[in-house]
Amino acid sequence: MATRKKTPPKPAACPDCSGNGEITETVRVGARKGRATENRQAAFCLTCLGTGEAPDGE
Repeated sequence: MATRKKTPPKPAACPDCSGNGEITETVRVGARKGRATENRQAAFCLTCLGTGEAPDGE
């Protein structure tokens, strides 16, 4: 009898980046005050380290 291979369960998506591994951050300018601008830039998600998977323990 042939046996089926079990596929591992799909990991949960990261709550901070919604599973894509990147988030958007506000661009700040100025050395002392760090004024926020309306521009945005892509940033590496520090919660999942870019994998898009929820970290263990959550």
